[in-house]
Amino acid sequence: MQLLTAFQQALRKTAVFNPESVVAPACILWPDHARLWHPVIDRLQAEMPELLVLGDYAPDKRRGPAIWLRCAIAGTLDDVAIEPGTTPILYLPGVSRQDLRAVSDCPDTLKPLAELQYRGTVWTQENHKDWTPRAFLVSKNGGLKLDIDAGTATQKALQAALPALLDQPVESLRGQRLDADNFNNLLTGGDATRDLLQWLDDPEVARANRSESQWHALVQLSRSRFNFDPSKQSVLDGALALTQRNGSWAHVWDRYSEAPRRYPGIASRLRQLTMPEFGLFPGEDEVAVWPQWNTREENTLHTALCALSSQPAHAAREQLVKLEAEHGRRRDWLWADLDEAPLAMALGPLRILAQITTSNLAGGTADDMHRAYINGDWRADDSVLRALAHVRSDKDRDAVFRAIRAVYTDWAEAAARHLQKTWRPSVDGLRRGTPSPNAAANECVLFVDGLRFDCGKRLAHRLGAGGLSVDEHATWAALPSVTGTGKYAVAPFLNDPDVKEEHGDYQFSPITHHLFKKMLREQGWQVLDRHQVQQLHNESLDTTRPAWCEFGDIDHAGHERGWKLARYIDEMLGEIEERIQALLDQGWAQVRVVTDHGWLLLPGGLPKTELPAALAVSKWGRCAQIKPGAQTDYARFPWYWSEQVHFALAESIRCFKDGQEYTHGGLSLQECVTPELVVTAGAARNSTTQLTDLVWKGLRCTVVAEGATSGLIMDLRQQAGDAATSVAVAAKPFRESGKASVVVEDDDLMGAHAVVVICDAQGRVLAQRSTAIGGDD
Repeated sequence: MQLLTAFQQALRKTAVFNPESVVAPACILWPDHARLWHPVIDRLQAEMPELLVLGDYAPDKRRGPAIWLRCAIAGTLDDVAIEPGTTPILYLPGVSRQDLRAVSDCPDTLKPLAELQYRGTVWTQENHKDWTPRAFLVSKNGGLKLDIDAGTATQKALQAALPALLDQPVESLRGQRLDADNFNNLLTGGDATRDLLQWLDDPEVARANRSESQWHALVQLSRSRFNFDPSKQSVLDGALALTQRNGSWAHVWDRYSEAPRRYPGIASRLRQLTMPEFGLFPGEDEVAVWPQWNTREENTLHTALCALSSQPAHAAREQLVKLEAEHGRRRDWLWADLDEAPLAMALGPLRILAQITTSNLAGGTADDMHRAYINGDWRADDSVLRALAHVRSDKDRDAVFRAIRAVYTDWAEAAARHLQKTWRPSVDGLRRGTPSPNAAANECVLFVDGLRFDCGKRLAHRLGAGGLSVDEHATWAALPSVTGTGKYAVAPFLNDPDVKEEHGDYQFSPITHHLFKKMLREQGWQVLDRHQVQQLHNESLDTTRPAWCEFGDIDHAGHERGWKLARYIDEMLGEIEERIQALLDQGWAQVRVVTDHGWLLLPGGLPKTELPAALAVSKWGRCAQIKPGAQTDYARFPWYWSEQVHFALAESIRCFKDGQEYTHGGLSLQECVTPELVVTAGAARNSTTQLTDLVWKGLRCTVVAEGATSGLIMDLRQQAGDAATSVAVAAKPFRESGKASVVVEDDDLMGAHAVVVICDAQGRVLAQRSTAIGGDD
């Protein structure tokens, strides 16, 4: 029962009478000499239609002078109607019961009400004193029997919090001694730590957004809980206390570090302070609170990464391992959450890049290289993209570029050079006219331009985490590795098509796009144009027949954005994932994802090699069609679609054009090892995903999971299967490391039962574990 309901019952109970001995009271008089109930009268009138108020004439507010009240209870006013059988209640602010009892001395303005004390009844305490809010709460005779401190501060806080107090369940107020802090908490929303952080973030806004009573409550709570007075001390005093974390300020720091983006101004306050001097070996706990220290470490790391360009590759790799040991911890500091540690964030994938490139990929046959690449060495290219994704400023770009080039360039060059030497055109690569062994009769083939192998691995992880079944395959791209050649090589023709060779259009394309679509339809395939892709529920689509669909354009984004493609890869893969899901939902039994080629990406530009224009019919970044009879030292290969047509490839990872960071067309593992994904619906979720560790730090819960966590999210709920019971500020995705963390903002929930859940993109729970908020201890 809410306190409001208990109050209504107590007030209305005053009109209870014995009909066998007395007549019904004409009204209930409610005197309130100190006007202590006045702040909640509007709320009470909204809940109690029979409540009338003594005051200035305002019939629309059921308020008027004494004579108006007499007329109202007599039923002579058209604009006031009292429900039959309901006893009117007359609230008399500024009037005590004694004012009515002394009729001869009663002011003329009250005399019309004096006789009602005899015909009606009066709501007063047993000792005939006016009911005050505190008296009603603590009284054992007609009150609620609560335990409330009698101090002046508590009485003031109770009075200020009275509007909020009405909504509190009575049982939640029992079993404790209520004091000023309890009532100030009600007034401020019950979260003094949040209120203090809001003040530290922007004191002017925090003050302007609060009423006088709310501001007073915030000040009183800060004094009692944090020994800090926002009305007298400066915001820099508060910032200094935050860094020192003494006593209850440690909790304030924990709350800030759990959600620093909620309080963007606090970091600026901390930078205004003078950072103390530390010893030679300061503890992480000492320095992690200072943005100045993080900035200093970022500058140190920047210098170290830039210096890698002057070191041999093996030394640069060793140095990256050392730098990870020194700076990797900063990825868990709040400054990383605020994007103020981009180099520390980039260092994680750079460390993986150093590890992968330690092994020389340039060895064995082309098949050996293919096998080594798909078994793990593709992670080098993935790490390059992940490191670049953290770059924002020109300064950071220079450092990350140098680090990547120091350990990646020679490794990629050596692998490409060896592949070009061992490649056998008649043995390695796609076979013209050979259909994919993964094809199905009622499939939808989804062509994605430029889905490099490492990006295909990311996509497969996303799809698997989303509950789809994914079979991964790898093949060689058709040469040269350009769209005009490779797209039609993966087309779903069961027999070698009688293509018209039109390779003189600088595209190395055997057919036109118009002819390609015509051939698809002639062989019974549906061709989903882009406008149809956007309207997949078109009734004209027949999912019992195979379809060809083109979606996603990673290649275009790469040519347009260069190294900045790394920032958008995940977004583009997310769109492709949605498209695959939509196609399966439409009814196709499987979606087979194919691509035409991969690409090379080297921040700062691929090394250039010269090819005189006079020798070439057409020239791309990595391949060129050589004029008949022209002599060149570049390796020449037959065109996939015609062995009579030859083209030249730039050696290693070199490029015929200057300043190219992103390009393709040549022969390298990055360009020519391509993924093929067969995706089907209805597979069970990844049951191997398990929670292996759970740690609380304040109100932040961090978990570690084993298994595929890409695309999964962590949440904290009161009921595992009900997202509406989440107590986290927001559900959070898992990081690459298999970690995720969420924050509980309401510290009143400390110790309460909750369930950590791992969910897929559709919201289905894959794993869960019970816990106590804040820790089981």
